[in-house]
Amino acid sequence: MANAPVQRMSQLMAKTLRDDPADAEVLSHKLLVRAGYVRRTAAGIWSWLPLGKRVLANVERIVREEMDAIGAQEVSLPALLPREPYEATGRWDEYGQELFRLKDRKGGDYLLGPTHEEIFTLLVKDQASSYKDLPVILYQIQTKFRDEARPRAGILRGREFLMKDSYSFDLDDEGLARSYALHREAYQRVFERLGLDYRICAATAGAMGGSKSEEFLAPAGAGEDTFADCPNCDFAANTEAITYELKPADAEGVAALEEIPTPDTPTIETLAAHLGVPASATLKNLLVKVDGEIVAVGVPGDREVDMGKVEAHFAPAVVELVTAEDFVGRPDLVRGYVGPQGREKLKYIADPRVAPGTAWITGANKEHTHAKNVVAGRDFEVDEYVDVVVVQEGDPCPNCGTGLKLDRAIEIGHIFQLGRKYTDALKLDVLGQNGKPVRVTMGSYGIGVSRAVAAIAEQSADEHGLVWSKEVAPADVHVVAAGKALQTELALDVSEKLRAAGVRVLVDDRAGVSPGVKFTDAELIGVPQILVAGRRSAEGVLELKDRKTGEREELTVDEAIARLTA
Repeated sequence: MANAPVQRMSQLMAKTLRDDPADAEVLSHKLLVRAGYVRRTAAGIWSWLPLGKRVLANVERIVREEMDAIGAQEVSLPALLPREPYEATGRWDEYGQELFRLKDRKGGDYLLGPTHEEIFTLLVKDQASSYKDLPVILYQIQTKFRDEARPRAGILRGREFLMKDSYSFDLDDEGLARSYALHREAYQRVFERLGLDYRICAATAGAMGGSKSEEFLAPAGAGEDTFADCPNCDFAANTEAITYELKPADAEGVAALEEIPTPDTPTIETLAAHLGVPASATLKNLLVKVDGEIVAVGVPGDREVDMGKVEAHFAPAVVELVTAEDFVGRPDLVRGYVGPQGREKLKYIADPRVAPGTAWITGANKEHTHAKNVVAGRDFEVDEYVDVVVVQEGDPCPNCGTGLKLDRAIEIGHIFQLGRKYTDALKLDVLGQNGKPVRVTMGSYGIGVSRAVAAIAEQSADEHGLVWSKEVAPADVHVVAAGKALQTELALDVSEKLRAAGVRVLVDDRAGVSPGVKFTDAELIGVPQILVAGRRSAEGVLELKDRKTGEREELTVDEAIARLTA
């Protein structure tokens, strides 16, 4: 961008707004629209205006430089993809309604790519035949598509978005571990250069599959992910990925199961109040339908079920809560009084806190009746243990036992050791050194490029507007002509001198706009340095303001150029 033409705001295709958009919920959405960086085209679909495109391009450049530095090779694959490879891996169905599906005029099935594991696998299958062709890392920076049910938060959660996705192909698991480590280190450099505060957290693999997965999360109130951080050790994880060991208890001294009358106590709250016990002494049994089959989920009564974890466990099956109609014809299911004991037709999964030997008060499968001294492993069996509770502040760290801290965050990157899920499905082999076929192993690595722009805005903005670092800003300096002819002449003159010195310049030369509006817009737009040609223009003196710190100083033209080119 060195020696790029001076961008005059009198010619800039962007209009700043005084008020927040009516549908804006989060800070980045409000400011990126108000400052003229993006405009909404449709729900979850955004247009990038010139200033926004510059920031987006700078994020792309940083990502590209760090990917190239680890030896990755850039390619460009189509976004319109055939059905068959995704059907072979099962993801045509697993993605569910989030996948944009379409037909061509001949009735052929296609999709708009959400990620490209299948297509990269087929590319390597076509190009690599020998162990000598590997390892290889390929990447692209491309628009992806997901049919979000509720697109929100501006560019944070859209239906189309720009992503860097890369894929490693290795001969063995040791090679995959090296490729994974290379990406992990490259991602740290990317996010440090972007000026983002981030955490590396253990994560679930979801529809991607694989044996190991980590997320890069940027703490922000607008984030949709919740992560847990241990203040005592290095543990950090998305709450969806936190697991606890099953710790059986000794139930030798627990009395036999006893049914007790509990009139009008269909909820945990009413039951605990009626018996004078804490909710933690009760066992909550939530009924869900998994592809139409009713399944019970058991958790302590003082905890909530994390439906996201339940859905992830049963994916790609459809999970939904039962309704009143589901109890019709099921005398074994008494609404508000369901218990795990004595069941025959009901699959039962439970959180590890419902460990063998633990005793509970729970439903007796009869109206207005509960049972006490109900012991897991003695009075009922758990078909499967799954971590399904909502993690709470203060829950013990799985590593050291210290109370966890919770925070909201934006997912800005995700890395996976996929293993051979995709190479098995698509039969990607190369000839090994011994002349026998070797099944290739894969890694998949994503960075949300457009989402990173919003994450930077969320973390760095202040009460006046956006605050960009020099690496990603649309310009190095925002020159403001705060007056009439004399100030405008000086502003344009110094802008050209700065341009000639390799500085990227945005100059506010708009006629008929008051200095106050120009100052407000300069702070809203967020370029790192603001240079004002104002009341001392006749003396050749300018005011330089640091957008982040607010520090100001008066400088001559030569001093200003020297400072901004240092």
